[in-house]
Amino acid sequence: MRLCRFGDGRLGVVEGIQVRDVTAALDVLPACRYPLPAHDLLIANLDQVTARIKTIVTSAPLAPLADLKLLSPVANPGKVIAAPVNYQKHLDEVKGDAALNQGNAAHTITIQKAGLFLKATSSLVGPGEGIALRFLDRRNDHEVELALIIGKQASQVSKEDALHYVAGYTIGLDITIRGTEDRSFRKSPDSYTVLGPWLVTPDEVGNPDILDLNISVNGETRQCSNTKYMILKPAELIELASSFYTLYPGDIISTGTPEGVSPIVPGDTVVATVEKVGTMEVKVRAF
Repeated sequence: MRLCRFGDGRLGVVEGIQVRDVTAALDVLPACRYPLPAHDLLIANLDQVTARIKTIVTSAPLAPLADLKLLSPVANPGKVIAAPVNYQKHLDEVKGDAALNQGNAAHTITIQKAGLFLKATSSLVGPGEGIALRFLDRRNDHEVELALIIGKQASQVSKEDALHYVAGYTIGLDITIRGTEDRSFRKSPDSYTVLGPWLVTPDEVGNPDILDLNISVNGETRQCSNTKYMILKPAELIELASSFYTLYPGDIISTGTPEGVSPIVPGDTVVATVEKVGTMEVKVRAF
């Protein structure tokens, strides 16, 4: 199943170039009062929601996908976790390009030494909301990634069991301001985490370790690789992340980007694709 969020927070099932509006299925979500749960309600109750969807989807209204403003498929992640330099060729290009490493040795160490980092949840948008670049006097780069959406609470999970904790997969854009500051700071402005175009359940994706991914800017291919070239595979990233902190439903793990990162500027159109997940188009503007 492919689930999208659109418009004013409506829920849809993607069927080719159309979307079934199944917002009524959200009625099965439990009511909440303050203090709110430390997880995303939809993702935590995804089994119940999808069961309800199956009973109403055939009669749900249809809308053209092209007419919809797509939001992030996760509304309220507790954490956005990111993997630095998780492709060897990207690490090599960072080491060899002063515009990327900015003379900071911390930017050129391996993921095993660097560990993971967190991005502000306020940086999260969907493809229909676009990227609003800040600090236009500095270089802003695109980074295309496979993103995992955690489906249930996980702590001290082994890599052998890790993929059982995945609710779905989506495409992530990790937008980056180049500079000497810490990664989490330079990658956390509003709209610098784009997630979409929808959540794809694991049964449709199969093995996340062998997926093609690419990105183009204004029709020019910039990044083109496969997740088989990751240094730490998705299951290993979940194992690592859950060894340091508890993962909750709706938490996002962005698995790292391959070589070919390059600048974007206002007016650009970015198109990102991950095999078996989908394609999303994102417009770039000034903040």
